[in-house]
Amino acid sequence: MIRYAHMPSPVGPLLLAASDDGLHQIEFQNPRHPMSHCDSWEPRECEVIRETAAQLHEYFEGGRRDFELPLAPRGTTFQLDVWRTLATIPYGETISYAQLAQRVGKPSAMRAVGAANGRNPLPLVLPCHRVIGSDGSLTGFGGGLPTKVFLLRMEGALPATVDLFG
Repeated sequence: MIRYAHMPSPVGPLLLAASDDGLHQIEFQNPRHPMSHCDSWEPRECEVIRETAAQLHEYFEGGRRDFELPLAPRGTTFQLDVWRTLATIPYGETISYAQLAQRVGKPSAMRAVGAANGRNPLPLVLPCHRVIGSDGSLTGFGGGLPTKVFLLRMEGALPATVDLFG
């Protein structure tokens, strides 16, 4: 049984979905790639959701840099490899899509790696916002570019002078 709840955050309301297996999904208010919600989902908190909300609150307050949660994302083997690799990008640092593809062991599959990154069901916890263009540009993000700028600035990975539209 997948349970879900909403939590407020500095980047807007977040939907958290989990089961006894772990956290399945974090979704922004207006996601770029909405996840499918099943009629059997139950609008109720569980321990995983409560712990996720607590750790996200600590993250947004600046007191948490790493998450310690049971994760249960659903995807292809390739997507899971990409998502596991996202978890290794340290707080306050960024890497390019080319570097991500290299770390996944598929240096010639940058587009596929980028697509898997864009389908990450656990943004924030698996920090896809830390992946940027090779030229330093801030490319697409499921929560929107203003959210990506907010997160990178909050983590100290983006100078305050970066212009989102420049």
